Amino acid sequence: MAKGIWVYVEQRDGKVKKVTYELLSGGRKIADALGEELCAVLPGKGVAGLAAELGEYGADKVFVLESDSLENYTTDGYANAVADLAKQNDPTAILMGCTVTGRDLAAQVAQKLGTGLMTDCTEMALENGQLVFTRPIYAGKAFVKASCPEARPAMATIRPNIIAIEKAAKSAEVVSAAANTGDIRQAVKDIALQISSRPELTEADIIVSGGRGMKGPENFAILEELADVLGAAVGASRAAVDAGWVTHSFQVGQTGKTVSPVVYIACGISGAIQHLAGMSTSKCIVAVNKDPEANIFKVADYGIVGDLFEVVPLLKEEFKKILA
Repeated sequence: MAKGIWVYVEQRDGKVKKVTYELLSGGRKIADALGEELCAVLPGKGVAGLAAELGEYGADKVFVLESDSLENYTTDGYANAVADLAKQNDPTAILMGCTVTGRDLAAQVAQKLGTGLMTDCTEMALENGQLVFTRPIYAGKAFVKASCPEARPAMATIRPNIIAIEKAAKSAEVVSAAANTGDIRQAVKDIALQISSRPELTEADIIVSGGRGMKGPENFAILEELADVLGAAVGASRAAVDAGWVTHSFQVGQTGKTVSPVVYIACGISGAIQHLAGMSTSKCIVAVNKDPEANIFKVADYGIVGDLFEVVPLLKEEFKKILA
């Protein structure tokens, strides 16, 4: 009989990603309602020391998958190890963050387990004892509830910043499990890091984004100044990325990153459907655009019709005064 709600622990350089804590907090409620264990699955090399803190966020048990082959993320190595562990333990559900790694891994694990996968979910709940996930369709124009009643385990990727983190103040049982990585067809030759004092885009509580209205790469400096005052990340629309003003790592949207910050400030962004698909679940959207008919104002909670080159510096100075 299937048992256990599992959360994949995404970590990088010995630090657990914030989305993992969110999934543990949400998974704790589901596990309690079903009367099952909440288990964290922690693959990597030299990661056993991270297991203790996972109990503080609700995990009853932590499966540690240690292997030299798991030092760096590879699709084959991680998917083989997680899928093999799942086959041995038959969990009810496996939850992963809807991140670059999570989306890649979840699809592979689901295929190996022959189960269904619900992606880019914005909510999860129990309805009549069945796990039900809410996810956007038609580029965020509508939402549907989806479930896989016949599939075991049920699998889903959940957007970051959707679930509030709650500490459980408990300790978890740590289980060292065999990491069956199988044949790995990928090899990590080099890792290029971007050094920044700003938060990672998908985990940021505040994001300041620029679009075609920025007029050039040099003008992103005014967004960076505002972001530094707010402790925010900097994002961009596809138009700004395609123009070569910023790299793809900044892109928010259907073909970029999906974000759900507390505050999203869109500067010079028209509001194309592709962009809205990646940020429409933000808690509060602020738009700055000189075109009063811009589509972005249809989804904005607050709108400023004006020249962003005048408005953004004023916002920066006002926030400086408030935060002081």
